[in-house]
Amino acid sequence: MNNTTYSVKGNEIESKWYILDAANKPVGRVATEAARLLRGKHKPTYTPNLDVGDHVIIINCSEATFTGKKLDQKFYRRHSGYPGGLKETSARVMMAEKPERAMMIAVKGMLPHNSLGRKMLKKLRVYAGSEHENMAQKPEIWNF
Repeated sequence: MNNTTYSVKGNEIESKWYILDAANKPVGRVATEAARLLRGKHKPTYTPNLDVGDHVIIINCSEATFTGKKLDQKFYRRHSGYPGGLKETSARVMMAEKPERAMMIAVKGMLPHNSLGRKMLKKLRVYAGSEHENMAQKPEIWNF
């Protein structure tokens, strides 16, 4: 009886391309599904210490929604590193000006916070509208 755990090798990893449509869906729900696909948790060959995930294209980010009062109560903060350098942007302003950035931040927070997570984030493409420039990769539509 063989009691060894199967671990996928680097040359055995195959990645596909998937499209997620964010229209009329909460930002968090879309982000969790994107993070799941990027990590590869939907595959039987999932390995926590390897990047076995797929490429993800998120379209219609400008039509994504926030539940509750998040549009007015949620703030995106960043700091320049200088005294008094804190910048705040409300979710309402972020969704009006840069909806792709709001979605990217949501997905980034759901990935590992290390070099593996940064590698996974490079496989994410985010677009505000329904047009994208990755038709050559023949992406499949992922329903969730």
